[in-house]
Amino acid sequence: MSIRLSPTFRARLAEADRPLMGGWVCSGSATMAEIMAGSGLDWLLIDMEHAPNGLESVLAQLHAASAYDITPMVRVPAADTVTIKQVLDLGVQNILVPMVSTAEQAREVAEASQYPPAGRRGIGAALARSGRWNRVPQYLSEAAEHVSVYVQIETVEGVRNAAEIAAVEGVDGIFVGPSDLSASMGLIGQQTHDDVVAEVLNTFEAVRAAGVPVGVNAFDPAAARKYLDAGASFVLVGADVALVARGSERLAAEFIPSDDS
Repeated sequence: MSIRLSPTFRARLAEADRPLMGGWVCSGSATMAEIMAGSGLDWLLIDMEHAPNGLESVLAQLHAASAYDITPMVRVPAADTVTIKQVLDLGVQNILVPMVSTAEQAREVAEASQYPPAGRRGIGAALARSGRWNRVPQYLSEAAEHVSVYVQIETVEGVRNAAEIAAVEGVDGIFVGPSDLSASMGLIGQQTHDDVVAEVLNTFEAVRAAGVPVGVNAFDPAAARKYLDAGASFVLVGADVALVARGSERLAAEFIPSDDS
């Protein structure tokens, strides 16, 4: 018996005739992942960095999303070789690694995501969901075709090194994080400050000049449209927890009298 894996995010970007719009799952809930997966969005980011997620809950969310025409990506908590190995063996085909500020850090991520001789990913696919327990033909020799790797630039140092990071072999794209970037610039919590937006756009320019797709997190619709106009290939435009928080607040405001009334 043989199984064919889904196209990677890299492949979807290459085939797309428009930017890919995504939603963030930060709740750790498979139910929320399934709701987001059925939304009509193009891709789904399952977060392990700032969300209550471990391997088991990520697997449950992958299962929940698998029935829908959406491409899942997992953000690992750090550029850790062991964690990357475990997440890839879990069957994750698309990973995002946060806080990458130098080309050397990006190179280490790329190597952790590939089998020897190109990299140093540990070999365990025969026992893992990644190769569907030896049901994906030639998984070991063709694993690089089944995995795409994205790194997140979210510091001033990373912005300055964006071109070199984008040029690292094995890195398929760059994702810019305005939240941590704003903090790195001394403007914490001001993701749409003009200076922060300018640095995001500087990163776009450097990455696009290297011929590499660039994406960004932008929950503010005006900011998202600005980044799309600037050439973003993929954008996160909302998160499950934020959608529920703002939606429930609107209900409370509509139906519960305020103290001033």
